[in-house]
Amino acid sequence: MALAERRLTATEARLAPLHLPESGWTGEARKAALARLRAMGLPERRDEYWKFTRPDTLVQPEAPTAQLFDSDEGPVFGGLDRLCIVFVDGVFDPEASDDLALEGVKIERLAEVGTADIHWARDLYGTLEERGQNPVQRPFAALNTAFATDGVLIHVTGKPSKPINLVYAHRSTTSDAMLHNVIRVESGAEATILESGPAAARFNNCTEVDIADGGALHVVRSQGRDHERRAVTHIFARLGAESVLKTFTLTANGVLTRNECVVELTGDNGIAHIAGACVGDGDFHHDDTVFITHDAVGCESRQVFKKVLRNGATGVFQGKILVKNGAQKTDGYQISQSLLLDGDSQFLAKPELEIYADDVACSHGSTSGAIDEDALFYLRSRGVPKADATDLLTLAFLAEAVDEIENKDLAEDMVSRLRNWLARRR
Repeated sequence: MALAERRLTATEARLAPLHLPESGWTGEARKAALARLRAMGLPERRDEYWKFTRPDTLVQPEAPTAQLFDSDEGPVFGGLDRLCIVFVDGVFDPEASDDLALEGVKIERLAEVGTADIHWARDLYGTLEERGQNPVQRPFAALNTAFATDGVLIHVTGKPSKPINLVYAHRSTTSDAMLHNVIRVESGAEATILESGPAAARFNNCTEVDIADGGALHVVRSQGRDHERRAVTHIFARLGAESVLKTFTLTANGVLTRNECVVELTGDNGIAHIAGACVGDGDFHHDDTVFITHDAVGCESRQVFKKVLRNGATGVFQGKILVKNGAQKTDGYQISQSLLLDGDSQFLAKPELEIYADDVACSHGSTSGAIDEDALFYLRSRGVPKADATDLLTLAFLAEAVDEIENKDLAEDMVSRLRNWLARRR
């Protein structure tokens, strides 16, 4: 009883300064999400899926202060031809953003169309998030659905000539931002979404993705720079027959980051690849929590996560593959690995398989270790300085995750960011 009362009190304190946005086609979904949130309550450390990550600073009513980080490094994806949509501390910046017109896709802002009577996203907003609450509750996603006032609604009907870059800038040390994105990819359509920037002192981001039969979506995210930032993000995705979803997330710095990805493969021969790489130093805590459900025949899923940790940093991976009855010919692969550059860092992993079909190929593995001393000796014996040799081996360790990015220019940009991060911390 004391635990339930404490959870209820903390939840109501978090909700006290918030107000449901003006009703429109999102109104019913927002009210339902608020009811879900009040029923489940915000998480505590005792919750099974939060036992490795303290949610305290995400639950408290006010965002903790996060100092701004100055860097002379160019903007992520800056060398690519892309359509930029800029949010500063969760507020849309029209001056810094490009015109939202692009062939093969319709882009709108939630703040501008959310109060209308009807919209194509009405059947999706909050729907996939609600589906993703079972069997594991995800309270911060429900909080986002209820109270997020802006974000982008992206309807992909063709094959846009360039990627769409959601740029999240951080300018206020006390900003507390929520954004909710909805993406619908029609049959035969294909698009690439980029996300970059520290976003806010505390950031809650939720993206719902619906991919029709034969559609494809590529998502590449870069989280970093401002170290004191805190973030919790969610991707909820539903895939039709022969559809493709491939995501990659690079995280550098951040005192607390929790990335959750919930994927349903509902059509035969669908493909979902979820990958991530993170590099952390000191009071760095990074949590990847993934849940992939196979509910169709002949589907493929991959989870590839690599973490490089030093000076007491902590990495967490919680990944599950659920194969439902009848989902024959499933190919599920999961790997989570950490490279600990000292004896003070730690990696906490919870890989899971739950299989109710008998004709499947599923595997999971998790390892944690230090730099290979034989490989290090080999490089040093050939004149490579120790620092350079360590960086080379670290990049080689991260390569399997980065290789999940199909676009080679994007992959090289990610490698460049990793190389620069390692160089700065020698």
